[in-house]
Amino acid sequence: MVEDQMPRYFLEISYNGTAYHGWQIQENAVSVQEKLNQALAILLREEVETIGAGRTDTGVHAKQLFVHFSHPSSVLQNKEKFVHSLNALLPFDISAKRLTEVSKDAHARFDATQRSYEYHVHFQKDPFLHQFSWQLRDRPDIEKMNIAAQDLLGKQDFSCFSKSNTQVFTNNCDIKRAEWVWEGEKLIFHITADRFLRNMVRAIVGTLMEIGLGKKPIEHIKVVIRSKDRSKAGTSVPACGLYLTEVAYPYID
Repeated sequence: MVEDQMPRYFLEISYNGTAYHGWQIQENAVSVQEKLNQALAILLREEVETIGAGRTDTGVHAKQLFVHFSHPSSVLQNKEKFVHSLNALLPFDISAKRLTEVSKDAHARFDATQRSYEYHVHFQKDPFLHQFSWQLRDRPDIEKMNIAAQDLLGKQDFSCFSKSNTQVFTNNCDIKRAEWVWEGEKLIFHITADRFLRNMVRAIVGTLMEIGLGKKPIEHIKVVIRSKDRSKAGTSVPACGLYLTEVAYPYID
């Protein structure tokens, strides 16, 4: 049975990205996709090609990521049992959450309508936040950062926040939410868009932090966006504080 005639499934996963060089398989580094494919191959008794909703970089976490694959095996019909068996094979830092059968042309990457990220910051040494949040000494001015963040909204060319030499068709993204929120003693940046460029969120956070810590004026964000120059934006903040939190599809609850 050729792949486009096989039943297709979306698998929802989450992972602690600390030990991995991102989602995508690489030749000389361990990735989340590699570990997932190995576990699927054991259950399905043959190698399986998975396609993810997007990439995450080294050390970045995911509370929700969808991948798709096609396979005719009957073991996939009992979805809860399959997820339970898959979790028994996955390492402790990767979790399978649910399996959903979708149409044979559904695509985890191209069908996603929006993606959301969070960036976590804390200000007191905490061993339970190490590798899960960025520790800062000085508290930034959240009001200034939120005023500046409003200039990120809408469809714009965000070349200024992208790694150079990335192979993408366009650097235009439509940002729907960009907001800093206090949650107890933690400061969390929420951002939602139709798509993101490589390293984009960490570069945005670094630029907003320059404003919040008084190193740049609020208007600096407009200058950076207009420049389309990565060197004008702030330094990329550490990967440990970044989480992919949601990937939305028109046919997935």
